[in-house]
Amino acid sequence: MSNQKQSGLDIDLGNLCSKDAFDWAKTTFRNRENKSGAIALKVDGVFSNMLLFGNQRIGIGSDGIGTKIELTERTGIYNTLGYDLVAMVADDLATAGFEPTSISNIIDVDKLDREIINELMKGLAEACNFANMSITGGEIAELGNRINGWGNKMHFNWCSTAIGTLPENMSKPIDGSGVKPGQVIISLRSRGFRSNGFSLLRRTMQAAFGDNWHSEAYNSEKTWGEALLTPSLIYCPLISKIIASGIIPEGAAHITGGGLADNFRRVLKTTNYGCVMNDLWEPLEVMQRVMELGNIAAEDAYLYWNMGNGMLLVVEEHEAEKVLQIAESENYLARKAGHITEKSDIIIECGTVHLKYEY
Repeated sequence: MSNQKQSGLDIDLGNLCSKDAFDWAKTTFRNRENKSGAIALKVDGVFSNMLLFGNQRIGIGSDGIGTKIELTERTGIYNTLGYDLVAMVADDLATAGFEPTSISNIIDVDKLDREIINELMKGLAEACNFANMSITGGEIAELGNRINGWGNKMHFNWCSTAIGTLPENMSKPIDGSGVKPGQVIISLRSRGFRSNGFSLLRRTMQAAFGDNWHSEAYNSEKTWGEALLTPSLIYCPLISKIIASGIIPEGAAHITGGGLADNFRRVLKTTNYGCVMNDLWEPLEVMQRVMELGNIAAEDAYLYWNMGNGMLLVVEEHEAEKVLQIAESENYLARKAGHITEKSDIIIECGTVHLKYEY
């Protein structure tokens, strides 16, 4: 059965299209013995590949912001999207252990607005400084009516590619191959929807409040548009700090489209083990309120959103407390959320929510 449900998007079809695209990409990979220079190696379970240039081990990943862009058009707030753009690529690299170093971005627009471009790039610079990255390339392309959106101001799409290096104390990227029963799953708290699941969010808001849903009051301090625009928290500096301490996670999952189970499955697929996550962070208040507004079942919410858990790390039990201490010292919220099991099911328990995914 298709996982289209309320969002209007078909996750199963998306996964199949991604598989087809990657199958074609693999036909271009080179074996080290047969080619000098760049070698593309698939790192199972993550969204990034590793390039080998002599002894240099370089990770590369690409992504975009998606339809969260409409929130900036509705609210007029453009200087936070940079955090979402960086998080989508830098945190993907971090799941394989790469330390992101630079980013190149492409802004496709219908018509130029210098003030908006300046705000976008200001936010990107702030996010890159947070993530210890440099902006090393970019392109702004005017595409006319090939690009559209909400309102009368400049419409745009924003994508990027990030580069990172593998730390010297790692013999290979994190790929999940060392995951085994008894290891601890640590969840890093998110602060919003990040940059995923906005098709369902926009449908829900439209149905609840009408065309101008973004201007409805969320509370006494902000509108719904502002609440949903909350920028992504970037996790790569923390993961780099953990690796530098000598703790190399056996697995890591960036919780993006597909939710907790679909993303964590990538960590487990090389071993075919499972997990129980029974002490996750509770869904953020904004997520609970959206679920109530749209009568959205927990099964669907956990499929499309991070539900308060933005990144999952797998570490040995004796390393867990040190990881939590490092997270606290870096002002991240982290907790032991579960453990790896022999059985291949992924079980999620949070409050009254009990979900089981069989793969």
